Amino acid sequence: MSGHGAPETQPVDASGLTVVIVAGMWHDVISDGLIAGAERVLAASGASWRVERVAGSFELPVVSKAVLDAGADAVVALGVIIRGGTPHFEYVSAAATDGLTRVALDTGKPVGFGLLTLDDEQQGIDRAGLPGSKEDKGAEAADAALRTAALLRDVRA
Repeated sequence: MSGHGAPETQPVDASGLTVVIVAGMWHDVISDGLIAGAERVLAASGASWRVERVAGSFELPVVSKAVLDAGADAVVALGVIIRGGTPHFEYVSAAATDGLTRVALDTGKPVGFGLLTLDDEQQGIDRAGLPGSKEDKGAEAADAALRTAALLRDVRA
């Protein structure tokens, strides 16, 4: 499991920051688990936050950019792409990943990366923060977004 070696962290004081979770609707059991993990971290941080659902992972970058341009301090981008029998997986995974990177660089604001690119559904369940899951990638993405937003706030002060 890729979570081996993850740092132990304390909650971030993100009071005064606004965060938007932008999440795809595909594979709802996994995506709902990712959202729940992100919400737990955000609720403990003091940040204000909301959830915006998008059709799928391909739409994550454009909506993430829109909410950051509208004033959000950070985005937590959550999506699930499961490999199938066509090249569609590679195209959507690359486009969403590259797009989210571009959004972060173009806006100068953090995008917590919670896009799961999976070979099968079980890998997603193992990472979704559900009961019995080995990892909580939604919580990790929210934590990364908060830590980066707080650091940028301090650096730019």
